[in-house]
Amino acid sequence: MRATVTLFMIFILFSFNTFATDYTRLGLPEDAKARLGKGWISGNIAYSPDGTQLAVASSIGIWLYDTTPHQVENSRNRKVALLTGHRDDVKSVTYSPDGGTIASGSWDTTVRLWDAVTGQQKAILTEHTAPVFSVAFSPDGGTIASGSWDTTVRLWDAVTGQQKAILAGHTGAVSGVAFSPDGGTLASGSWDNTVRLWDAVTGQQKAILTGHTYGGWSVAFSPDGGTLANGSWDNTVRLWNLTRLWDIPTRWQKGILTGHTARVFSVAFSPDGGTLASGSWDNTVRLWDTTTGWQKAKLKGHRYGVRSVAFSPGGDTLASGSYDGTVLLWVVTPPAPANPR
Repeated sequence: MRATVTLFMIFILFSFNTFATDYTRLGLPEDAKARLGKGWISGNIAYSPDGTQLAVASSIGIWLYDTTPHQVENSRNRKVALLTGHRDDVKSVTYSPDGGTIASGSWDTTVRLWDAVTGQQKAILTEHTAPVFSVAFSPDGGTIASGSWDTTVRLWDAVTGQQKAILAGHTGAVSGVAFSPDGGTLASGSWDNTVRLWDAVTGQQKAILTGHTYGGWSVAFSPDGGTLANGSWDNTVRLWNLTRLWDIPTRWQKGILTGHTARVFSVAFSPDGGTLASGSWDNTVRLWDTTTGWQKAKLKGHRYGVRSVAFSPGGDTLASGSYDGTVLLWVVTPPAPANPR
């Protein structure tokens, strides 16, 4: 029988304002340890590949936080850097697979590349004609995909910054992009209520997934590449079975996860693929069993909508970023082994 998951909120990492030291503990939800930071969370959050940093998209730039165990216990020294250069809200951040580069998309219509070690800006990619909502690196680190309000997905050479392709077909803003683990497929979620699958090499459209009744927001592949999750403004998460690409699209739908009472902004698979996290405008994070579709946990603590969720690379921590100006870190602890007797 699949075991349940025990979760504890360990601290609030990022907050709109920083006051006196006592503020780090004032009015925290149960099991929270501390609060710190400044800015307004305007986009997603992302772990570095080694799990030692967390990037937070904000209205004033990209905050980088140290998430090593020592710094988790030190509520005053978690901030590493603030990357500035965008002329408007940052909507999306992601690390390259080797951890050396950060890509960011902004309301200012640009994609920017940053040296993750020095914080220096490396390139500005300027072909989009409207805000950029989502960015993603290919698994080999050679390509960056960006989704925009201009209804296109664009592919860029991650080294030179040159545009490689424009993927056109959506009729609404593209709010989420993700590469499959093998790098062969790119998924894009759009406000036109569809998810589209593209050949990541040729740029050819492979499929259109329909079913949501209100704009899709984020997309995520399972670690084995067999399932795609999509969160939507219709308050649901849909799971798509990508092992049945030979079948008709309406039969690819694997399940509909219901329970959220407002828009679902973000979805993320745990590294082992057994759990899916979703963040919603209903102020909650929910955890789902990816095999049964059952809700495993409902995490409450945010005061406003949850904009983004991300598992640490090791899978022992879940981060959730909210429009209330905070990022909560939750420890995901498996239960103790059953007594062999």
